[in-house]
Amino acid sequence: MDYSKFTDLKRENKDLINLNPLQTAGKLTKEAQKVLIEFGDGYSVCDFCDGVLDDIEKPPVKTFTREILPKFLNCDVVRITNGAREGMFIIMHSLTNPKDTILVDENAHYSCLVAAERCRINVVKVPNSKCPIDAIDVANYEPLIKKHKPKLILLTYPEGNYGNLPDAKKLGAIAKKYNVPYALNCAYSIGRMPVNMKELGADFVVASGHKSMSASGPVGLIGMNKKYENTVLAKSKDYPNKVIECLGCTSRGATIATLMASFPEVEKRVKNWDQELKKAQWFCSEVEKLGFVLIGQKPHKHDLMFFRTDVLYEISKKHKKRGYFLYKELKKRGIIGIKPGHTKSFKLSTFGISRKDLVRVVKAFSEIIEENRKLLA
Repeated sequence: MDYSKFTDLKRENKDLINLNPLQTAGKLTKEAQKVLIEFGDGYSVCDFCDGVLDDIEKPPVKTFTREILPKFLNCDVVRITNGAREGMFIIMHSLTNPKDTILVDENAHYSCLVAAERCRINVVKVPNSKCPIDAIDVANYEPLIKKHKPKLILLTYPEGNYGNLPDAKKLGAIAKKYNVPYALNCAYSIGRMPVNMKELGADFVVASGHKSMSASGPVGLIGMNKKYENTVLAKSKDYPNKVIECLGCTSRGATIATLMASFPEVEKRVKNWDQELKKAQWFCSEVEKLGFVLIGQKPHKHDLMFFRTDVLYEISKKHKKRGYFLYKELKKRGIIGIKPGHTKSFKLSTFGISRKDLVRVVKAFSEIIEENRKLLA
């Protein structure tokens, strides 16, 4: 058998403008690229481990997790996970028993619902506003808290389809009023924008290192109030230095090393979120001039945006390449990230892309429409 397809792996998107929301804020910094090679071996951070991942001092995992990240998030305790979904599962599994009930926003990521299913707990969804905004009004949590007495409430901040940012702080006040644990899924926010856990009134936050913190994945983190530390991070009776919910250890190699290496740049860019947001809003206004329709909050509050693109869909009906024409035309112009076959609607992210490159993207969409305008007749 020819194994060259496995041993000569390459990506086709090098040096292209990438609009994929899963990847825009996960691109490694130059420092992380170097560390990726240095710590590529599976257990590369464990050379000086005495049995607790978060206590490793060389490399400085302990300082990173015990000091730097809690300050960054304004929380009491941080632990590394294998991603945001693992963080959500850890919270659910440690705070609930089978058949308990939790509240989850209707825009929650599928992995949150799978985590709940794995815990054998009941999920009550807090409805969104439906099209054209699909936003969550957190006031709708209150009557459901009264009715179901949930063991946990969860809010996606922002949700991953439309980039809507719900009023997390208002929900924090509601959670406190009813004394119910409150978790924020920040897979698309921590590492992109400021997130202050205590200011928002949350008890937990989870983050995705590979989605929003310029780390090779899978890696993430969970932040929490000290009140829940002994419950969520309970130790094994047989192996007293191992956290049960983490199965002892989580990230043991390049993933956490790149998370640490990228952090100085991540911390810096979070402080420039206002400029990132202005750029996203500018882009939105420009493509709307071409006939795109933003599905979500306006003015938009995040770099992740979802557009209905009827003009492109009408072209695809008559184009010889059908729905794949857009992907091919964009790639020809050095742009990727819109999934092949998608013309009726799609989501994208402007995070980390320069204004100059975004001008290129707008121009590309404009050119593609003009070159195929005869198909709109």
